[in-house]
Amino acid sequence: MEIHYVLLYLAIILFSARIIGDTFAKFGIPAVLGEILVGILLGKSALGLIEPNQIIKVLAELGVILLLFQVGLEADIHQLRKVGIHAIVVATVGASAPMVLGFLFSFYVLDLPFLTSLFIGGTLTATSIGITVRVLEDLGKMKERFAQIVLGAAVLDDIFGVIVLAGLYELSKEGMVHVDALFLLILYIASFFILSPILAQILARIIQILSRKLGTMDFVPPAVLSMVFFFAFLAHEVGSPEILGAFTAGLALSRRFALPFALFLKTDERMAEKIEHSILPLVWVLTPIFFVYVGLQLNLKAIDFSSPKFWTFAIVLGLIAIFGKVISGFFIPGTTKERLLIGFSMLPRGEVGLIFTEFGRQAKLFDDTLYAVVIFVVAITTLVSPIALKILAKD
Repeated sequence: MEIHYVLLYLAIILFSARIIGDTFAKFGIPAVLGEILVGILLGKSALGLIEPNQIIKVLAELGVILLLFQVGLEADIHQLRKVGIHAIVVATVGASAPMVLGFLFSFYVLDLPFLTSLFIGGTLTATSIGITVRVLEDLGKMKERFAQIVLGAAVLDDIFGVIVLAGLYELSKEGMVHVDALFLLILYIASFFILSPILAQILARIIQILSRKLGTMDFVPPAVLSMVFFFAFLAHEVGSPEILGAFTAGLALSRRFALPFALFLKTDERMAEKIEHSILPLVWVLTPIFFVYVGLQLNLKAIDFSSPKFWTFAIVLGLIAIFGKVISGFFIPGTTKERLLIGFSMLPRGEVGLIFTEFGRQAKLFDDTLYAVVIFVVAITTLVSPIALKILAKD
């Protein structure tokens, strides 16, 4: 595709996403819904003006990487530690319940093949951390206890999703799962989460020293950005999603983060302010591209809404997809409202569910009807979550 068309598409995406998103926000609807709707309208589902391409995909990935870096930067590490056990419980239930229920229904009720049923269950496992975080930020709830539980759970859920996808991919290609390879993947990811904050603090300290030597704080933003991208690369190399590398980098540079054995590495106030003021404009510009891209990937025209078979599958799998995530909030102590907020925050599948669906289609495990059903369920859970959270978040 010629570059001038890409520039035109970006102009349309950025302007439309901003104006529709802000209009939605003005009427009390989360802006992220407006941005996803822009993607649905501009993409194959409606007008067909913009086809998802590699350049838009890269910019979308940069947007969600920077969003998770910002979340890490603003996260309260002490609060995350306090809710750690609750986050593990929510992530475990939120990942396993929809997968098991989706598999059992597909295999025993719909009488689908074993591997196809596993892929449907795997698709329902995913939580889109990018969508969840953005909705909670739009609602101004990111500092609350339930949001910290959701943040920790969504990070773990993403890791579970990667491990499940790796196992299912091997099973579809080779007919078996290499347990040793999966165990090694888990070991790599765990090592990354333990070692990456230490490395990030050391690199941040080097950036501070170089900035002082050069006599300018203008060196800090590009140096920090290069560090974020480096950690995203490292996360991918160990088998973890890139966004989790960006999140750990942000966490390590947070004002509230300190290594007890290396307090001299702590980020100073001037540097923290410079990072926040320089990164935020990039987040505002690039993040909407990610949510528009999620909408662009959906093709609602491929769905035969007149098919009784489609509606039977879609309604039951949709209910399983919602119930399996919402129930995760009820396995920890708290008020009913807080539990529902946690459950619905874990609900959106977004781009993560679409990745699972695409793998299933490429492996020829989904026929046209089943592919349409899974796309529909991913779309519904992604759109229902912000609406439910908006209603529940009212004081």
